Amino acid sequence: MEALQHIIRPTIGIFTNIGPAHDEGFLNRQHKVKEKLKLFFNTDILIYCSDYQEITQGILDSRKSHHDENNVKFTSFTWSMQGNEADLPIRSVEKKNGATTISAVHHDEPIAITIPFTDDASIENAIHCWASMICLGCEQERIQERMQELRQVAMRLELKNAVNNCSLINDSYNSDLHSLSIALDFLNQQQQHARKTLILSDILQSGMDEQELYQQVSRMIQQKGVDRFISVGQALSRHQALFKSNNELPSSFFSSTNQLLNELSADDFQNEGILLKGARAFGFEQIGNLLEQKVHETVLEIDLRAIANNLNVYHGYLNQDTRIMAMVKAFSYGSGSYEIANLLQFHRVDYLAVAYADEGVALRKAGITLPIVVLNPERRSFATMMHHNLEPEIYSRRLLEEYEKAVFERETVADVEPFLIHLMLDTGMQRLGFEEDDLTWLVEKLKDSPYLQVETAFSHLAASGDDGEIAFTREQIDLFDRMSNELMEQLGYFFLRHILNSGGILRYPEAQYDMVRLGLGMISWNRGVRYKPPFLRLKISRPEKRWAMAGKERPSTI
Repeated sequence: MEALQHIIRPTIGIFTNIGPAHDEGFLNRQHKVKEKLKLFFNTDILIYCSDYQEITQGILDSRKSHHDENNVKFTSFTWSMQGNEADLPIRSVEKKNGATTISAVHHDEPIAITIPFTDDASIENAIHCWASMICLGCEQERIQERMQELRQVAMRLELKNAVNNCSLINDSYNSDLHSLSIALDFLNQQQQHARKTLILSDILQSGMDEQELYQQVSRMIQQKGVDRFISVGQALSRHQALFKSNNELPSSFFSSTNQLLNELSADDFQNEGILLKGARAFGFEQIGNLLEQKVHETVLEIDLRAIANNLNVYHGYLNQDTRIMAMVKAFSYGSGSYEIANLLQFHRVDYLAVAYADEGVALRKAGITLPIVVLNPERRSFATMMHHNLEPEIYSRRLLEEYEKAVFERETVADVEPFLIHLMLDTGMQRLGFEEDDLTWLVEKLKDSPYLQVETAFSHLAASGDDGEIAFTREQIDLFDRMSNELMEQLGYFFLRHILNSGGILRYPEAQYDMVRLGLGMISWNRGVRYKPPFLRLKISRPEKRWAMAGKERPSTI
């Protein structure tokens, strides 16, 4: 840390917390705090939580021991949740509807922020960020505005399809109490399976007493709602009584990874979410190989972190109030429907769009609750769509009449809210959609249909990525503007409008309207547009070859 301090020369320091990770390299926790503080000796200000007694005491000790040498120059900015004296005392933390409101006092004035997360790690991180922005002189109104726009940062955890309709979260890089808590939170964020299974190895070199360590693990497993516990390692086997005391938790104990592989098979896992969490020494990649779904010898691996990055890149091109409809049709362009949809739901996109009703039904069964638009609704699927709260794209007179009839025939139609539809307007694609001459008929039909309500009106750009068709694309946008305005005026109520696809987002920012549609832009590199690209990391695995596509005209990894 002392060497790093001379390299980095930080002016502001944030000492986030102190935990059990890497305790084995130090005499005690206080020794570790002392070493970490060497990074901050010459900072102007150090931000930390005064609830961590080891950090607070370590700072006091460092000031005393280094006072004569004049090495400790920083002033402190502290925050506290436990009523300790602090510059930013936290008064309340209220979690509701997937968001958390944090109230505090600064300079005798009440202040508050709201963040779009509820897990404890994100709350602690947000308070550190809040304290830092206060120290930098940011206005509270601006802080609150930006906090609400936060997006989850993807972690190291790998989410994969597993055998027998299971999902596998592979986090076998390391094992300590803090990372276990984070991994269990990630497991609970996955909604596609009601049953949750944890496969855990011994926690090595924690620096804690074994009994105390596994008591904490047992309590954590119970608090996080794990349904089945499978352990690997002699230490966990020695303390299995701590886990068996919870009679509602089915538990299995194996002294080694080889014993687990000899006594369990893939058929012992059915329709569940599985977290694989172990230290490297236990070789949990063997368990991962057992559980991962293998249909073909050639495997395409999708890096979900890259997709999250792409989504955030496109967010940067949008106005603050512009919504996103993410296209997950054709199994998310072959990259996996519910895995991508679950990621998008977690990152708070506004709508999903699928090609056919059965894709939407599969997402609903996997726990996806976002509004879902079906782009190619069929007459025989209308009842299924209504049952699963799927919303149709309506692109012709015949389709509107058929859907209206299906809605009217529902026995309970009088007791429900109007069914939402999405109107496709043809502005030059010449494929599907209502043309300008259809608007009079369309308005009259919708006014006579009290059980239908337009949720969005949209159109497709025929050549948004073509430099030679800019004039034509602008004509499409102008026509869409005229048609949608007339519809809204005649119907007498507001609905959302969208025309931009991935390429259009970058080229025609003035046409964002209320929403944009992001599809291939989440997973591919658009060569026709010169901008700092998002990228998707794909790994193609074959029995004899492994490679990643690369080239001078595209990102180094795709």
